[in-house]
Amino acid sequence: MTDPIADMLTRIRNAGQAGHATVKVPRSKIKLQLARLLKDEGFIEGYIDVPEGPQGHVKLFLRYDENKSAIIRGLTRVSKPGRRVYVGKHDIPRVRNGLGIAILTTPRGVLTDHNARLAGVGGEVLCYVW
Repeated sequence: MTDPIADMLTRIRNAGQAGHATVKVPRSKIKLQLARLLKDEGFIEGYIDVPEGPQGHVKLFLRYDENKSAIIRGLTRVSKPGRRVYVGKHDIPRVRNGLGIAILTTPRGVLTDHNARLAGVGGEVLCYVW
């Protein structure tokens, strides 16, 4: 697999459209950070790190509204292995006029667009979530 983050986002998108309560993705440090940010921003209920086996997995608990539609309306991978997208601290994008979030890898760790602006750092734009 050449892009494990895109695989994680696709699994979340597909599970939300199918109405599943949980989704399992292979474990890595960056995927744990993505899950933490999604939980902190209210896009998922929570997650569990399951370190069994050689790699382990992360189990994500998806959130739905009262109409049984997923809280995550869209996920878009921005920086890909074939084309990396970097932004400076003054060029951090706003997603859906502030209704969504951009997730960046920065020298201070994996941050949302809002937190990266507060920290005054730029970095690689991983994905947009709304």
